[in-house]
Amino acid sequence: MITRYSSRRQRLDRSFLTERLRGALRYDRIAGYFSSSLLEVAGEELEHVAGQIRVVCNSDLHPHDVRTARAAEAALRRAWCGTRPEALLQGEGEPQVRNRFQRLYAMLTSGKLVVKVLPDSVFGLIHGKAGVITCADGSATSFIGSVNESKFGWQINYELLWEDSSSEAVAWVQEEFDALWNSPYAVPLAEAVIQDLERLARRQVISTVAAWTDEAPAHTPPDPASALVETPVYRREAGLWEHQKYFVKTVIDAHHGPQGKARYILADQVGLGKTLQLAMAAKLIALAGTKPVLVICPKTLVWQWQTELADLLDMPSAGWNGKQWVDERGFEYPAAGPEAIRRCPRRVGIISGGLISYRSAAVEHLLKVEYDCVILDEAHRARRQNLGDRRDGEKPDPNNLLDFMYKIAERTRSLLLATATPVQLRPIEAWDLLSVLGYGDESVLGNAHSRWRQPVEALNLIMGRRELPRDENEQWEWLRNPLPLKAEGPFYERLRRELQLNDDVAVANGSRLMDLNVSVRSRLCAQFGDFIASRNPFICRIIRRTRKQLEEQIHPESGEPLLDPIHVDVLGERDEEAISVPVYLQTAYERAEQFCKQISVRMRGAGFLKTLLLRRVGSTVYAGKITAERMLGDWANIEEPEQDDDEFDGEPQLHSTDEAMPRTLTPTERDLLECFVDALVANQGRDPKYEKVRELLIDHGWLQLGCIVFSQYRDSIQWLAERLTEELPDEPIALYSGSSNSGIIQGGEWHRQTRDELKNMVRLGQLRLLLGTDAASEGLNLQMLARLINLDLPWNPTRLEQRKGRIQRIGQTHNKVAIYNLRYRGSVEDRVHELLSSRLQDIFQLFGQIPDVLEDAWVAVALGEQERARKIIDEIPRAHPFEIRYAKVEPVDWESCATVLDAAEQRRVLSQGWYNNP
Repeated sequence: MITRYSSRRQRLDRSFLTERLRGALRYDRIAGYFSSSLLEVAGEELEHVAGQIRVVCNSDLHPHDVRTARAAEAALRRAWCGTRPEALLQGEGEPQVRNRFQRLYAMLTSGKLVVKVLPDSVFGLIHGKAGVITCADGSATSFIGSVNESKFGWQINYELLWEDSSSEAVAWVQEEFDALWNSPYAVPLAEAVIQDLERLARRQVISTVAAWTDEAPAHTPPDPASALVETPVYRREAGLWEHQKYFVKTVIDAHHGPQGKARYILADQVGLGKTLQLAMAAKLIALAGTKPVLVICPKTLVWQWQTELADLLDMPSAGWNGKQWVDERGFEYPAAGPEAIRRCPRRVGIISGGLISYRSAAVEHLLKVEYDCVILDEAHRARRQNLGDRRDGEKPDPNNLLDFMYKIAERTRSLLLATATPVQLRPIEAWDLLSVLGYGDESVLGNAHSRWRQPVEALNLIMGRRELPRDENEQWEWLRNPLPLKAEGPFYERLRRELQLNDDVAVANGSRLMDLNVSVRSRLCAQFGDFIASRNPFICRIIRRTRKQLEEQIHPESGEPLLDPIHVDVLGERDEEAISVPVYLQTAYERAEQFCKQISVRMRGAGFLKTLLLRRVGSTVYAGKITAERMLGDWANIEEPEQDDDEFDGEPQLHSTDEAMPRTLTPTERDLLECFVDALVANQGRDPKYEKVRELLIDHGWLQLGCIVFSQYRDSIQWLAERLTEELPDEPIALYSGSSNSGIIQGGEWHRQTRDELKNMVRLGQLRLLLGTDAASEGLNLQMLARLINLDLPWNPTRLEQRKGRIQRIGQTHNKVAIYNLRYRGSVEDRVHELLSSRLQDIFQLFGQIPDVLEDAWVAVALGEQERARKIIDEIPRAHPFEIRYAKVEPVDWESCATVLDAAEQRRVLSQGWYNNP
């Protein structure tokens, strides 16, 4: 029997839904989108259904979101939070909504209500609303119509509904429901959504920052979760990972702890979200404090920092564009000379490190301000200039950035430095960064008389270059200044108790050794080895986690890895995968090697120009050819490897033509170059690397998965793009390099685009192919791309890790990514690879993965100095000091926090400027 219903004629909830559900045995429902208003209409009747209620509905998931349970969970959580259910807890209806959340949570956790969701793109939007209700007497009825399972559907909108209780109709609707319910794309409602319902049922709002801070006991921070749990990173993104929460908690606990300062180096592996961790710490410090927060980063990251603060943390900030402050709305504040930098219109100000490296007039004004926190991103660029001194020097000759950091460290309460770049075989650089933290904080390296203030002596001790002292007095000198905190373990807690020194005292007096009883003094001797290995200032202040550590550690509650494993398949590493060099290129390559050896005899200084021709032809035939042609003409037009616009690694770098180099070529050198060019010109259409890139993109489907191709040189990727657009005329191909020459080539036509526009297009899935220089290897997030091709191998191996970190990072939508390293068989790259292959897994890692000093090995091989290269590689130590300390991250529960700091109040406080500064 068919019965027709119209909301114009009667209330659909009263005339149909509540009547049919009363005493029902089961209810299967095809709905639109899942909504918390599911119980708003027939909640009591639904709760009294004897059996199970099953609802299948739409979501704005993408099919790739449901490839794994973890991806589906994260995507559903984003979709749910994107509806802003917390906004329903406002106004007169708040008690009813809170009650509804509680009841819905109870039904979902009891199994009474089971919900599955389908990506929109699988069946399209579910406009076909329908259901099957099994009545108490065992009979069943079905209905179809426009009514969604919500208050609007059943009570407010104009809707039509047809009920048909015939067995044929019931079977037909049931078959449709079962097809959707059992679809391989249908996934259960995320557990995070269910838990959020419970949190929302308890939610309370703190109206002022003062009330938030007043609730915290002495020497403890206000609850970080209250200020973070409803920020966009939680409500629109995937939330926070345990290692990120651990760092923020460590910083905030120290900032509000007995010593009232947080001084740390964050040295996580590339791709683990350092910027977000620093940004969260900055927000919490700024909210609870009264003084400015200053962020220093590369010029290319200033606006990315501002965007991430706004998009992920709902956080106002201002960036300095070199002349004036620009806030998060894009409003430019009138400038009144360089002193205007002291009047930042927001609590958090972001500046380029280039200002400091190039001695901008504004810099001195920054040193007249007192700060709650200073953050230096890419801190490895603050370094000494006397690194070449193998004595390592007790006193550094700092570059401008390091010198500035020494000065500003004494003007800030907390100081956070971040880097993922290795500084290997020159650990003195790590000491330099620690010494920055130690300015104004004796708990880092002790006071002026501390043994830890002697870098060579300290580094020799912790790196095992000298035996541990056995004399009790010498051991005490190392341990007492600074004295480890109680949290370092039971022994240190007892030590401080014996000496009656709380954690706010950084240094114990040397004479206090005699105040210790015999058992404690004997324990000091027994503990000293552990102190040097696991609790020395380097270990305590440098927080470093690797992706492997986090992927292998299991969360004690969820049973899932702390970080989603992303398998990296590295191709091109085996001997048979190296590219065979055709005869013409072999001839050219030999001429290039001979030329480099010839010219190196007449050049002083570094090996860059000595080996330039080999580097360039190792990139592409085109790059090698134009380099040789320029050498035959004008040296000044030679392209160096492209870096970011303000590569503020010390003072401005000398251009290659400023090196001590010959301005003219000898007849032999000219003959070698001309032979080199002739060989390439005769075969310029046959580049083996292009053929391999084309094969990977088109024949192996890498284009469909999204791919970035890296090269050191802008002209190499420009040439590659022009070749690829001929074969892929409909494909937009992005070139990401310097800020003034990035854009898209499509169908042979060039369109200028900003780098921010390109990044956004990748994020939205509008770009599948990106060609980048190493300007793209820092600060660029490419989680949507699953493939990477290294057109050439940078001679500084650190760059390889930075390139890999663009796709092997948090938020990557694929479980597996692949990288192909292109190198010619028998080339310099091939020979260095052979030397390194047995050592790369053992190399000592202080900050990152591969030591910068290995670049020297490449130069040595290029110049035929094989033994020197082998010696450089073999001198690299193999021990690793950080594995034990950071092998485990204790989970921090912020997600269940139901007491939240009002978002408008947070924006109000963070929108206050630095105007009280003189």
